[in-house]
Amino acid sequence: MAVAQEVKKKPVSRKRRWSLSRGERITAYVFLSPAVFFLLLLIAWPLVQVIWNSFQFSNLVNPDVSGFAGLDNFRYVFANEYFKTALMNTVIWTVVSVAGEYVLGLISALALNQPVRGRALFRGIIVIPWVVPIVVAGMTWTWLLTPDYGIFNIWMVKLGLMDRSYYWLGEMNTALLTVTFVNIWRSFPFYTVSLLAGLQSIPREMMEAAAIDGAGIWKRFRFIVLPQLKTVSLTIIVLHIIWTSINFDFIWIMTQGGPLHSSETLPVLIYRMAMKEYNYGGASALSSMMMGLMIVCAFVYFMYNRMQRNGR
Repeated sequence: MAVAQEVKKKPVSRKRRWSLSRGERITAYVFLSPAVFFLLLLIAWPLVQVIWNSFQFSNLVNPDVSGFAGLDNFRYVFANEYFKTALMNTVIWTVVSVAGEYVLGLISALALNQPVRGRALFRGIIVIPWVVPIVVAGMTWTWLLTPDYGIFNIWMVKLGLMDRSYYWLGEMNTALLTVTFVNIWRSFPFYTVSLLAGLQSIPREMMEAAAIDGAGIWKRFRFIVLPQLKTVSLTIIVLHIIWTSINFDFIWIMTQGGPLHSSETLPVLIYRMAMKEYNYGGASALSSMMMGLMIVCAFVYFMYNRMQRNGR
């Protein structure tokens, strides 16, 4: 009878493992090098240039304006007559957009999570605004809101909700909120898809047990659904705070910051400084300030998640 002899392998040291996988690591580095190169070229280098130009006098049409500026560019930004208006508009634009997108996304996600006929069709239709390009969406809504021949104004007048057409994008008290509404319309499907995935991960047994114990719809939503959606909610909210605050496309396409700077946000002000006033140093200073604020937001979110994990 043959006896099977087991051969015990000696544990390989870290140094030995490294030498054995060195060829694979080199191959991986070779394949990753083009992506790293383009990342440094298209993202890292422009960021370094922006930070460097923040402390330099720089003018796009006058090369004689050069030299070390110190904090003069930042003083120029704070002294700009439209800075406070753009800052307040950015806060309103960001807060109202993110809040509206979350509420509408949560309502639509709860509706699409119900066992109704045609649910798959509705889930496909609701994503349409998100996949529409920003340029197309902005120009389409600009046409819909036109006071002379816009369908939106025509319908509102025929339904008796308004006496006459209104220039939603041309009045100082409605331009920013109108663009914000369009941004909510386009972006809420992202919340819907994300929150719907979170809803589907909630165990059905937990909801059924709560219903058997006498918990109503509101209590189940408050004490089961919302806590289960906490992680995905915080993630998409933080991401959209960053994305919305630096958004330039929608406002520029629909109002260009007007009328009379009433819908101008910080990204639009940066564009005006760089491309209208040709003050590249001031535009870079304001960009650096916004970038620093976004880094702080991301860092706070990272530390909060870390404390949450350690607390568990």
